[in-house]
Amino acid sequence: MKNYIIAHDLGTTGNKATLYDREGKLVASAFDSYETEFAFTGWAEQHPDDWWRAVCNSTHALLKESGVAKDDIACITFSGQMMGCVPLDKNGRPLRKAIIWADQRSVVQEAWVAERIAREDVYYITGHRLSSSYSLTKMLWVRDHQPDIYRNTYKFVHAKDSIVARLTGNFVTDPSDASSMNLYDLVENAWSPAILQAAEVDPAQLPDIHLSTDVVGEVLPSIADEVGVAAGTPVVIGGGDGACAAAGAGVVREGAAYNYIGSSSWIALATPKPIYDPDFRTFNFGHVVPGMIMPTGTMQAAGASYQWTRDQLCPVEIDSARRLNISPYELMNLEAGQSVPGANGLLFLPYLMGERSPRWNPNARSTFVGLTIRHTRADMIRAVLEGVTFNLRVILDAFTRQGVQIEAMRLIGGGARSRFWNQIMADIYGMPVQRLSILEEATSMGAALAGGVGVGLYPDFSMIEQMNEIASVIDPSPEDRAVYEKLYPVFNAAYDALVPVFEMLAAV
Repeated sequence: MKNYIIAHDLGTTGNKATLYDREGKLVASAFDSYETEFAFTGWAEQHPDDWWRAVCNSTHALLKESGVAKDDIACITFSGQMMGCVPLDKNGRPLRKAIIWADQRSVVQEAWVAERIAREDVYYITGHRLSSSYSLTKMLWVRDHQPDIYRNTYKFVHAKDSIVARLTGNFVTDPSDASSMNLYDLVENAWSPAILQAAEVDPAQLPDIHLSTDVVGEVLPSIADEVGVAAGTPVVIGGGDGACAAAGAGVVREGAAYNYIGSSSWIALATPKPIYDPDFRTFNFGHVVPGMIMPTGTMQAAGASYQWTRDQLCPVEIDSARRLNISPYELMNLEAGQSVPGANGLLFLPYLMGERSPRWNPNARSTFVGLTIRHTRADMIRAVLEGVTFNLRVILDAFTRQGVQIEAMRLIGGGARSRFWNQIMADIYGMPVQRLSILEEATSMGAALAGGVGVGLYPDFSMIEQMNEIASVIDPSPEDRAVYEKLYPVFNAAYDALVPVFEMLAAV
């Protein structure tokens, strides 16, 4: 049997290619970037040909760096950005630029669909709110504004699926990406007839749905040299980036949860059934683990709030860190440690970019609440970390109120490196947090895991325990947790009280 897996992670800024061996060890990685075009406010597009170039370049670089022979590749597999719209012709070539996840232009199409099917029905069928963030309304925007392209589209797919179509000639997707379209029946594992009918979408223009672990084709001889692998190499479809990150974080069974801390942040679980929130605050994706669902809640500005704090409040730390050749965040954490849990009664609402789950309020604004002449910069820095974590707890509570039992919170992403912030999370969440050995490769690792299971190189998804071990566990401090339990309802009350103010500011 061949010994290596190539996993491609088609992210927003570029493609990361990784090479894993049969023991689950990362052997090599390569990155190739591409650009996003913002032609108008609310628009965000990328060219699928740039994705293809990045996949080819990074594959060649990966094999050259590692010295692994191309005929020793057991499979190629994928993770990719979700909620996009990529119109392809019958040859798998794009008919226009891809409308990516960040694009919000299709609000008119969202309203049009809402006139034809109840938003509540969409939520309980798909596990998601009806939203211009998802693929359906982006497809309808193409229909309304570029009818020739819509009519000539053979299949509408996602980023990873467009590369698989070009590699294999097959037009397929998996449950995780399908569930990010507002068209997928999460329970039936099929395109929803009710939504298709309401939106007047032809199901023939949608890809076939396969398990994330399925081998969906082989690399065609006509493009093998361009890609840099042997013709006939099996291709495993893999999953959307959020679901692959869940697998890479070890969230592959019920009771497990993970918290990704990057510029944005989310909490996601693994459950056998969807978790529906009565107020529609959280949503559900298909998992890469067959038969599992990934309930999720996402906030807009997590690490972005701390970055703003760095840029606007911490010039001293920036300058000192430059001279010491360390991260300014290390010095900010030391400064925040001079404050106390609760930041001496100072709260920060982390809504620098509006808010998605749990608030779903694009008009929400950030603010410090309770600021007095006695507060220090240390209090302000600490309040930002606490405010982000309080907001993530709102997501967590939406799940636990539905009876979900979570043993501990696994942490991945760049923000998970901060031991100081890890302790705040443990204290506010009221549970142990587990920092994993590999924090920023979890997404490509999850794709590699799906690929390895798909071709039999790995026995099952429990292989992740060997691939990404728990490096440390941070337990809550009973004393500090008690402080946060008193402040948490105050944080929520502050948001509720300011909602009318946010609306008035938006109208100015």
